[in-house]
Amino acid sequence: MTPWKFLFIVFITFWMMEFVAWFLHKYIMHGPLWVLHYDHHTPNPNRSYQYNDFFALFFAVPSFFMILLNSIYNLPMIGAIGFGIMAYGIAYFFVHEIIIHRRWKLFKFKSNWYTIGVNSAHKIHHSIQGKEGCSNFGMLIVPLKYFKNHRSTVANE
Repeated sequence: MTPWKFLFIVFITFWMMEFVAWFLHKYIMHGPLWVLHYDHHTPNPNRSYQYNDFFALFFAVPSFFMILLNSIYNLPMIGAIGFGIMAYGIAYFFVHEIIIHRRWKLFKFKSNWYTIGVNSAHKIHHSIQGKEGCSNFGMLIVPLKYFKNHRSTVANE
């Protein structure tokens, strides 16, 4: 497999993960596994972790084994999918934990139209503390209305 094909599969997998994450968030986290996700909507201030953090394993474990299978058996397509999942996990951590919730205060950053839009959509999602009635289950791709409302605000800063 050429390096370009490998990178293409990584890229496609990365973006497909947004839809996988949306589906799992809406139908699994806000469904049968609410028992793990609920404390993300109502965090316990006395704990540094949330049960919701365990969802990272649902993505990290398959990613790890796909990358491992590639390195042992030379299966570049499987490895590329594993790297795409890993790249999405890194982006998710950066956007969700650092930019939106600021659970890890690694640096200060200046807001832009994208971060303002993503934050706005996420605030709407968290405005409902129960598992029913929420909207905006995506992370990197959110409805355009959240970006349009804030594009002029950032330009004036």
